[in-house]
Formats: sequence, C-alpha cells, structure tokens
Amino acid sequence: MNATFVLLDLRRITRNWSAMFFTAVLPTFFYLIFGATVDAKGAEIGNGNVAMYVMITMAAYGAVLAATSVSANAAVERVQGWGRQLGLTPLADSAFITGKALVAMTVAAVPVALTYALGVATGARGSASAWGLSALLALAGSSVFAVYGLLVGTAFQSEAAAGAASGSIVVFAFLGNLFVPLSGGLLAFAKFTPLYGYAALARYPLTEGWLTDGSRDPLWLPIVNVVAWTLVFGALATYFVRRGRERQ
Repeated sequence: MNATFVLLDLRRITRNWSAMFFTAVLPTFFYLIFGATVDAKGAEIGNGNVAMYVMITMAAYGAVLAATSVSANAAVERVQGWGRQLGLTPLADSAFITGKALVAMTVAAVPVALTYALGVATGARGSASAWGLSALLALAGSSVFAVYGLLVGTAFQSEAAAGAASGSIVVFAFLGNLFVPLSGGLLAFAKFTPLYGYAALARYPLTEGWLTDGSRDPLWLPIVNVVAWTLVFGALATYFVRRGRERQ
C-alpha cells in the first residue's frame, strides 16, 4: 500500500512541470552567480574550493525547497478530497508521513543532481569523499523538510499553505547561514535555526566544520540540530495528520 501511495503521488507531482522547473533551476542559477566565478574557484576552503562550498549550499537549498514544496501540497490534496480518500484506507499516519518524505526526496534529487553536474562543468573542486558524502547528506537531510512541508500543509487547510511553506524556507536560509555569511551574535543564533544544521552537515565533508569567520563547529553540533528539528517537525506533523483524519 505504501509503495502504491508513493507512485501515485509521484505521478501527480510530475504533471506540474512548471513548478518543478522553477525548483530545479533556481539553485543552479544562484550557483552560477555566486559560485562559478574566478574568485570562488581560486579560493581554497577545507578539502576543496569556495565554488564547491557554494555548490553544496545551493544544492542543499534546492533539495529543501523541492521537498518542502512537494509535501506542503498535502494542503491542496486535502481541499481536493485526497485526504478524505486516505482516511478510508488502512494507511497509518506514520506510513503516510514516510510516504510523503520518500516522494519529496525523489523530487529533491533533481536539483541536487543538476547543481552538482553544473559544479563539475564549471570548476568546483574537492576531494572524492567530499563530493560523494556531501551529495548523500544533502539528499538525505531533505527528508527533514519533507516532514516540515507536510506539517505546514496539514496545519493550514488552504492552497496558500504550499506558498507559505516555500517562503519560510527562504527566511530559514537567510537565518541559517546559507545566503549570507554570518558572524557574532547572528551566527550564534543561526545555530539554533532549522536549516543551519542541515546545511552545515552537508558541507562538513568539504569544510570539516570550519566557518568563514575562522571558527569551527564540532560535528555533534549540526547532528544535534538536525535530530532536534526532525523530532519537532515529526511530532507536530503526526499531530496535525491525526487531527485531520478525526475531522474527516
């Protein structure tokens, strides 16, 4: 039943090519502006260059944006009666959330693959382990935000929920040290925000925790951040999915 649910979800999502195109192209566009430059390719950081640092960051951002957008469309499905149909099936709440996360991660693989391919073609440089591990972490970590998208989508029964969820990711990206290098008090605050741990963990194989301000994050810090937000998003998503079933 769970596999069937995932396949049906993917079929519906792939029909919306315009949204998928925007989600896939946006991070690659950002990479070309900020990463594929002479300065970025010439500057060293950790096990590679700054171009690869930007590439990983933009790939992670694209994966999160895709995962969140896909899962948040649960709100639209509820309006269209999909949630009511699920309520008539034996599909458990946990299986529904897991299925949504799998679908979102499948779609999230598209911007990751495109951004990395562009990085290879434009001079991003790093160790083989940094390339492989960072890609896996960027993709696997997007599942956390698939759950976040589901949380927003099921909490607000409106078609505007998907837009609100995607918009909040932009805010999280600024607060999480993705778009603008932070320092001082802003950096200290950023370490408690949802996107910080995920992005820092994806970049860790390249940077080994070193930040642009010269400080260094221990490996446990991004791991604890990711685990904590996973638990928060998971608990809230389960609550709102369960509440939605009761109302139906």
